[in-house]
This record gives sequence, C-alpha cells and structure tokens, in this order.
Amino acid sequence: MVKLDARHVALNLGSEAKEDAIRRVGQMLVDLGHVDAPYVDSMLERETSTTTYIGNGIAIPHGMPDSVQYIRTSGVVVAQYPDGVDFGGEKARLVIGIAGKGEEHMELLSQIATVCMDEANVERLVQASSADEIVQILERVS
Repeated sequence: MVKLDARHVALNLGSEAKEDAIRRVGQMLVDLGHVDAPYVDSMLERETSTTTYIGNGIAIPHGMPDSVQYIRTSGVVVAQYPDGVDFGGEKARLVIGIAGKGEEHMELLSQIATVCMDEANVERLVQASSADEIVQILERVS
C-alpha cells in the first residue's frame, strides 16, 4: 500500500453530494502533490460512466484511463462520512480517492478492496476517531 499519514485522511465529514465528495478527495490528491488538477475532472467523468461504489459502504473514485498523464505519484486519500454519501442509491461511508502510476493503479484497487471486503475492517474505519487510527488500520491490514 502507498504510504499514508494523517494528511491523507479527512474525518467525520457531513453528508454531501457524491460529486462534492469526489471533488473533495480529488482536491486532497492535488494538495498532497499526487496529481494535477485535471485529474479531478477525470474522476468526475468516470463516475458518470460507471459508479465507483464497490459495496460494503465504500466508494473508490479514480480517474479515467486517459488521465494517467496527470498522475505525479501514486496516492491514496480517505474521507470518512459517518452518515454516508449517496452513490446512486447506495450509501458510501468511506470515499477513498486513488491515483496509481503505471501498474500500481490495479494494485491499489486490489489492496483497498481486500481491506474493505471485511465488514469489521470497514466498521473500524468508519468509527475511527483519529486520522492516525485510520492509517494504522489500513497499514495493518495491507
């Protein structure tokens, strides 16, 4: 898993439109230097073509295949929404933005999916009260 720290986590966010949640995690990736700003538009475009909600209260917004030129370094950010964000009738309580360089893209998706398949892990992530706690959970499982 890509190295995470507290800067990669936004805690206890109020519910918002899925487009705003995607913009939020996209902007976090921009602010951390992982991607250039146009990557955020690509994340929104992907959501219009197919949902990034994967089940179990998790959405993993990421850019379209043609947006790789906007990725500087692989990165993962986590936005925690205890009340959820509506992703086409499904409630995402964790919105995990990713950007992967080269082959790391599929590896990141796979690692996150593995962590989030376990409902106990998801519940611990949703109930976490600190960014460090989320980082520790994701690092311990990956």
